[in-house]
Amino acid sequence: MRPGGGGCRIGSAADFDAWIAGRLSAELAEPFTFVVGMDAALRLAPRRSEHVACAGGDMVLSAGEISFIREADRWTVSEVSNQSTGYCPDGSSWPEVARALDDVELGRPSGFTHEMVFRRCPDCQEHNIVREDDFVCVFCGSGLPVVWNVDPAA
Repeated sequence: MRPGGGGCRIGSAADFDAWIAGRLSAELAEPFTFVVGMDAALRLAPRRSEHVACAGGDMVLSAGEISFIREADRWTVSEVSNQSTGYCPDGSSWPEVARALDDVELGRPSGFTHEMVFRRCPDCQEHNIVREDDFVCVFCGSGLPVVWNVDPAA
């Protein structure tokens, strides 16, 4: 981690307007990396940024990828996911994302447009992405818990 290497903190509509104005059209064609920090603020970084780096190494309330589109006279979120293998956030983190987007006056969907299901294997401790409700560890074949268990503080 480099000092000051975290994502851009977006605390207001003006912050977002200034940040988005500095993006190239090629950047806008791809999703961005986002985190919602423990201060409930949105932080944004280029897509190929690691979520942990975007957060400055801190814990987060949520993380994922986000895309924006210009609609009429305002920016809105066109897609948003909890896809972050650095934090593996639960889908229940959506209210934190919604609040951060509302705080900066961005139009948004009513939930994650693509929700990932993450679980840590209790046997081998590896992180898994659960697909098609198959709660089986891809690394060791053990059963995965139905309830989210990837909290690094646990």
